[in-house]
Amino acid sequence: TLKVHHFLPPGSTAHAKLIVPWCDKIAKESSGRLKCQIYPSMQLGGTPQQLFDQAKDGVADIVWTVPSYQAGRFPVSEAFELPFMVVDSERASRGLWQYATRNATAEYKGVHPIFFHLHDGSLLHTSRRQVRTLEDFRGLKVRAPTRQGTKMVTALGATPVPMPLPQTAEGLSKGVIDGALIPWEVMPTLKFEEVTKFHTETPVGAPQMLNSVLVFAMNAARYDGLPPELRKVIDANSGAAVSAWAGKVFAEDREPGRKAAEARKNTFYTLPEAEFRRWQASTARIEEEWAKDMAAKGYDGKRLLAEAKAACR
Repeated sequence: TLKVHHFLPPGSTAHAKLIVPWCDKIAKESSGRLKCQIYPSMQLGGTPQQLFDQAKDGVADIVWTVPSYQAGRFPVSEAFELPFMVVDSERASRGLWQYATRNATAEYKGVHPIFFHLHDGSLLHTSRRQVRTLEDFRGLKVRAPTRQGTKMVTALGATPVPMPLPQTAEGLSKGVIDGALIPWEVMPTLKFEEVTKFHTETPVGAPQMLNSVLVFAMNAARYDGLPPELRKVIDANSGAAVSAWAGKVFAEDREPGRKAAEARKNTFYTLPEAEFRRWQASTARIEEEWAKDMAAKGYDGKRLLAEAKAACR
């Protein structure tokens, strides 16, 4: 029995449409020899920032988490979290697996990655006023999910507030923050449509504002200790194709969140192309800074950036 731990409620896409189906599949293919005991909403204790180490240390057998909630610990993986990087979440999730297993293995030492993926893309949700231009960011405090997200919010002219997803709805309702970068997919689960009134989207077909790397990873010793035939079951449900499936699950689940906001008669705004290009231009230096930072760490930052871009488009 594998203890699976994550930070979202049972009604979330991650739990209901990703983790439960994966667990059902390995149970079936192992003739019941592999089973999951799933603990949503941090039921095993700790914080979302601690999930990766819970898998590494054996507190949980498998976790689903955002590694970069620990700022600066996964710099190679962060390429996929740069602003306006991801266009298609399914394609980019497949590419993320290939990129991470080639370039970021040292970051995941102690765990056995089963799949990597991206969500359906963060966009800007605000509680007090609609953001239409760069100038509208002035004076706003905006939740940023990751280190690169923090840099993006700063470049756009707002004050970034780093905050894991489960704390964000409360932050909005109490006025600790004025807005948040959040994907549509998770909106109904945490009732974000009730604490935000305005939604700013990128043009159709344009790159997403932001995304986060997610990993479904197993304690390495637990994986290695399985009988060979059971490791084969895990292996058959791991890798690039499974990563693409996870990205597709999230991409397809964006509509319920948007419809929940529509049902409350919230206000939507799609950036015109000219303004969208202004936002891209204002954040372009973040890519350059990331590549330089990676070079200072001994990596070929330009090569990694080019490889990530190719995987995301």
